[in-house]
Amino acid sequence: MYDNYYFIGIGGIGMSAIARYFKHEGKNVSGYDITPSQLTSALEKEGIEVHYEDRPDLIPLNTDNTFVIYTPAIPEDLAELQYVKDKGYAISKRSRALGQITAGKDCLAVSGTHGKTTTSTLLAHILTESGVGCSAFLGGISKNYHSNLLLGDSDALVAEADEYDRSFLQLHPDVAVITYIDADHLDIYGNKQNVVDAFSQFASQIKIGGKLILKEGVDLPLDSIKAKVFRYSFNKPCDFYASDIKPLAEGRFDFCMNYPGGKIEHCTVGVPGWINVENAVAATAVALSYKKINPIRVKNALASFQGVERRMDIRYSDSKKAYVDDYAHHPKEIMSAISSIRNIFPDRKILGIFQPHLYTRTRDFAAEFSQALSGLDSLVMLPIYPARELPITGVFSEMILDKVTINDKTLVQKEDLLEYLSSKDIDVLVTFGAGDIDRFIKPIEDLIKNV
Repeated sequence: MYDNYYFIGIGGIGMSAIARYFKHEGKNVSGYDITPSQLTSALEKEGIEVHYEDRPDLIPLNTDNTFVIYTPAIPEDLAELQYVKDKGYAISKRSRALGQITAGKDCLAVSGTHGKTTTSTLLAHILTESGVGCSAFLGGISKNYHSNLLLGDSDALVAEADEYDRSFLQLHPDVAVITYIDADHLDIYGNKQNVVDAFSQFASQIKIGGKLILKEGVDLPLDSIKAKVFRYSFNKPCDFYASDIKPLAEGRFDFCMNYPGGKIEHCTVGVPGWINVENAVAATAVALSYKKINPIRVKNALASFQGVERRMDIRYSDSKKAYVDDYAHHPKEIMSAISSIRNIFPDRKILGIFQPHLYTRTRDFAAEFSQALSGLDSLVMLPIYPARELPITGVFSEMILDKVTINDKTLVQKEDLLEYLSSKDIDVLVTFGAGDIDRFIKPIEDLIKNV
């Protein structure tokens, strides 16, 4: 065991949860990120040293007593990464470190190309509120616990199983759920079949005697899977599904949660949107497949769930205007989000701001993005957020914008966004994206409140 843990890319949502874990374990934790953020500021307040320059001289010198964890999102030519490799530090990707932490625990893994973060956070909340307890490494900041890390005394460990870079193949779950399998991360996988193959391998790694919760309609080869397979659905009868769904105020629903051998009547989820009913079914399926839990406790946990930051996150709402922020960065996520927002705010005009994430994703799904964003009433496109990528010739936000079918659409530079919005008559505003669009959340919220 090491005394020093150093993180390259510490500001990432998954990296920061592991950093917090080792800080809680009494280790010396520090790290680098490219730019300050609300998350890195929180880490610093918790006593974790973070710097924002690529400086190998700030890495702990003791190579024998320092473990380095890095994210594949950082460039290979980063000086700090090259330094730790050259100097012989013990080094691991984030996914491997998470896999090592989950070893010896009852791993409850939440995977899928969409819905992982809300489902895993709901699952952790159900286990916590029901008295089963758990630790959890989440891909977002829980509004109930104000953190992406939960620490409990039980053997249960909830892990968000990320398919990017095949990271989830470091996990060997006791129970796993697969929410969706769509083409994504094609810079890694090349085509959808390779995505399906990776999920199939992940499912085959569920321990003997374990359970797989698979969304109804997801086509996955089951030949190599040792686990017992259950299906879940929003409202199609199967092992776990919602029925008697009735709309309530503010986009919420009353529904009956059906599970093998029983049902929980008059459930509600504490956050709006039909998609969160589906997420609740998935989370409940994992929880009930893991332990026998009092149905009333499940029902109470769903009702008290406050959501996740940047996931259908209603930042402001009154009778005249509203602002919603969402992490959606894939066409299907955007379509689902717009559908839910129209349900929450019926007969309202929706202005969407979208920042494409990655040149490769923009190139690969430009037509699908255009179709999804055409479901808005008005659209503001921002330039592509490159993240780890270099520009690709001919790939710009205009690839999407030009094929959007609504008339009220425009491209705005980030530095001009707030001025542009101040001139608009806003009804419902929503921000979409996985890049640095989150830096605008507070300024937009202030602008909406003061208009």
